[in-house]
Amino acid sequence: MRLLYIDCCVSQRGADSRTLGLAGAFWDAFRAEHPEAAIETVRLEALDLKPLTPADLDRRDGQAKGGDFSGPDFRLARSFQQADKIVVAAPFWDLSFPAILRVYIEHISANGLTYHYESDGCHGDCRASRLIYLTTGGDFERPHSLGVLYWKQLAAMFGIPRFDYVFAGGLDVDPARAPEILEAAGERARRLARTF
Repeated sequence: MRLLYIDCCVSQRGADSRTLGLAGAFWDAFRAEHPEAAIETVRLEALDLKPLTPADLDRRDGQAKGGDFSGPDFRLARSFQQADKIVVAAPFWDLSFPAILRVYIEHISANGLTYHYESDGCHGDCRASRLIYLTTGGDFERPHSLGVLYWKQLAAMFGIPRFDYVFAGGLDVDPARAPEILEAAGERARRLARTF
């Protein structure tokens, strides 16, 4: 089984990142159940990702038209497409998530590899059976929280049938309650991990 972890735990808190703590609760519980599992981690802060330019898109489109997805332009998309299960962790920033995650999404969205079009619309081509999104935010979760909705829709676009998430929200509304909120969210993450 190929597990992919997209680590976008960007934070001024460094190792004390609340999102990183939530992801840690998930992975600790998962590893307790599956100590032998190999997890590929893509740490977005460590990558030199840039938004795709028109020239980048032309180059990628040319390779895709020839059915060639073997080059470095598609490395991240291949990894995403071939994963059996995926976990994404990112803080709730500016109503969605950090910009580097949006740039990563540009790089994995490859027509002919991670999705394709037919007469009735877009169809996903990713192998994953499940995607879990872990996020933390200073404000409360809203029904229209864009980070969650965005990943829910991406999972559908990529053909991933099951989407779950944990949103630890309201952390800056009442900072005294933040540890309690994070513990409750961590327990939800641990429950998901046990069935992942």
